[in-house]
Amino acid sequence: MSIIIAGERSGVGKTTVTITLLASLRRRGVKVQSFKVGPDYIDPMFHQYVTGLPCRNLDPVLTSETYVQQCFNHHSPKSEYTLVEGVMGLFDGISHLSNTNEKTDFASTA
Repeated sequence: MSIIIAGERSGVGKTTVTITLLASLRRRGVKVQSFKVGPDYIDPMFHQYVTGLPCRNLDPVLTSETYVQQCFNHHSPKSEYTLVEGVMGLFDGISHLSNTNEKTDFASTA
């Protein structure tokens, strides 16, 4: 099962919710793989501390959509649950030229 944690803006508790869910699943003995969207290297350290597994970064801006798909598809099957923590707000990064944004693009990519 895959879950994406997203918010309408920064500072609404995405990391708190993600860490709480990761810890809860871990306490129940569930193997869970975490992912972080965007160029963040602090939150992934919290993820790893809680899960005991490296958090994988899914950044389609600094890498590519192909990398994001390959990374997600490679690491997801190894766990019972997959949690993806989004970055900033749900509609940050929206293009006035295309009706897309990073979070909805990621959800359709993965």
